[in-house]
Amino acid sequence: MSEVDIRSADLSPEQSHAAGVALSRVRSYLAEHRELSRVRVTVEGGEPEPLELPREALDLLAEVLAHMAAGRGVSVVPRNVELTTQQAADLLNVSRPFLIGLLKAGEIEFRTVGTHRRIKASSLIDYIRRDDQRRRAAADELTQSGQEMGPV
Repeated sequence: MSEVDIRSADLSPEQSHAAGVALSRVRSYLAEHRELSRVRVTVEGGEPEPLELPREALDLLAEVLAHMAAGRGVSVVPRNVELTTQQAADLLNVSRPFLIGLLKAGEIEFRTVGTHRRIKASSLIDYIRRDDQRRRAAADELTQSGQEMGPV
């Protein structure tokens, strides 16, 4: 895959509902069949032979469906692909100048190709995880402070 298409499209209520129904069925199936490493899928009116998928593919499908059910568009990006600064900014839902500030501050690893910056998707994912952990820690600290203060 040499080119990455980063899209952030909102879903219609009908699409979100359909994803929610599918998510419920996929999660139920995965919970009932924890021991399976491969899953067979049959398509109505399709091929006579079922399609065999690794369980990890169905786990990923469940994650995609969860985002869709919440009305969010989803992009699947291989971890080793390199993104432009605009693509990375789009994935973070921030402006390009803000992203460049993160790069200059050393928050996200990147490399320079000529005069252009390239960011590995894995570096962006690592930053997102660290940022989520910082946000959770800050929220926990606020909650703890609120509990210590007692009712108002």
